Amino acid sequence: MTKRVLNVVTNVGHYDDPSHATGLWLSELTHAWHVFEEHGYEQTLVSPAGGAVPLEPRALKFPNYDKTAKAWRADPGKMALLENTASPDRIDASEYDAIYFTGGHAVMYDFPDSEGLQRITREIYERGGVVSSVCHGYCGLLNTRLSDDSCLIAGRRITGFAWTEEVLARVDKLVPYNAEEKAKERGALYEKATLPFVSYVVTDGNLVTGQNPGSAKATAEKVVDAVEGNASKERG
Repeated sequence: MTKRVLNVVTNVGHYDDPSHATGLWLSELTHAWHVFEEHGYEQTLVSPAGGAVPLEPRALKFPNYDKTAKAWRADPGKMALLENTASPDRIDASEYDAIYFTGGHAVMYDFPDSEGLQRITREIYERGGVVSSVCHGYCGLLNTRLSDDSCLIAGRRITGFAWTEEVLARVDKLVPYNAEEKAKERGALYEKATLPFVSYVVTDGNLVTGQNPGSAKATAEKVVDAVEGNASKERG
């Protein structure tokens, strides 16, 4: 049977200060989309509010703007997908093998408290599906609780955009909170690469997380490994 992945994107277009734009870090979607597409997976885009997805301007500049992102922006069909994403209430979690939270600083605002996304994530996870995120996408896991009221990331090895990287990106004064610290407060066993901005992925069972934009492709590949591992268990 065809595998299905739910890609989560943001609806937010700026920081608390409206003069500073943000949004989806496009390559974090396109790199993963390409990997999933190569494996024949069906993909759906969902956002906390449904509808349009703003793009992070800095992600569209060299060296962040690569061929997969350029190809997406040059494809009217692909761009249309970002104008009409599904809202969580339209998603049946039982239809998906994995959920993948993309990043960009915008997700810090609308991912954590989306009860719809929390429901979908919990249902996929508790059914044995794969829960994954890249970069700031882990903000979507911060407040997700399981049916026993425990925090999904408590006691689990994860990674995500590091505070050091916020400082180096010069947005530490703009972001609404320290995501790395929030994850640790919730009991996550946070890890990061020795050097900032290099690809780094952590897999803990069916939880797969990548540290930064450069980790998107490797994160998606690990998601595929986990999904295929689940499939082989079912066959066995």
